Amino acid sequence: MISLNDLRQFKMQGRKFSCLTCYDASMAKVMQVAEIDSILIGDSLGMTIQGNDSTLPVTVADMAYHTRAVRRANQHAFIMTDLPFMSYATLPDAIANAREVMQAGAQMVKIEGGAWLAETVANLTRNGVPVCMHLGLTPQSVHVFGGYKLQAKTREAADQLLEDCQALADAGAAMFVLECVPAQLGKEVAETFPHIPVIGIGAGNETDGQVLVVQDMLGLTMGKLPKFVRNFMAEQAGAEAALNAIRAYHAAVQDQSFPSAEYTFQVEL
Repeated sequence: MISLNDLRQFKMQGRKFSCLTCYDASMAKVMQVAEIDSILIGDSLGMTIQGNDSTLPVTVADMAYHTRAVRRANQHAFIMTDLPFMSYATLPDAIANAREVMQAGAQMVKIEGGAWLAETVANLTRNGVPVCMHLGLTPQSVHVFGGYKLQAKTREAADQLLEDCQALADAGAAMFVLECVPAQLGKEVAETFPHIPVIGIGAGNETDGQVLVVQDMLGLTMGKLPKFVRNFMAEQAGAEAALNAIRAYHAAVQDQSFPSAEYTFQVEL
């Protein structure tokens, strides 16, 4: 089983690692065969599985349920689980809810936000819970942002994100996820924190790893997709198309052919 220390070693070795969302045992088994490095049980299940129009209705019980299903079926990947909307607004809530998903099989929890969560990160870390911080476009704050839009488009905003990362790193954050930010900023964060793995989703190909929603990269999501999504299923054929698509994604992350320029935001910072 891949550990957090393995992901750190991958970063130090310059080996890019793959991550996909997963919510059920069947897909977890496919990802084990495909040797996907890490799995995110994301609160994106609110939309992909439950049919909601955002992640906000997802509960901690939902996250624990899907974490157990994935962990039973996959003994290879590093598994992290989202703490959903408002489940870590207070320190007691954060500790209790992190305990629930960790006992369900997660190796790390992921929460969304910046420097204001440093105390939460420090408390969780002291209690044996590794924390991944999600910055940039944070879906739980979609109503604050006014929609799903590119973040940190100016040097000032980029510097603020870097300051948030520093405060969170000082508090003990063990990983970062950067969503929908310019490629230059993804590279800058990865280089600024040499011992913290940085996963990108719409953050260029020079972060340490990549994550996509599995339904998006398999072409199963109807409607308009974000710029940073590549349909790997469309490149495959035959009875094992899904497995081959996931293998192709894993290989493309490792050789940095994904995300290429067409799936990347480039702005002047």
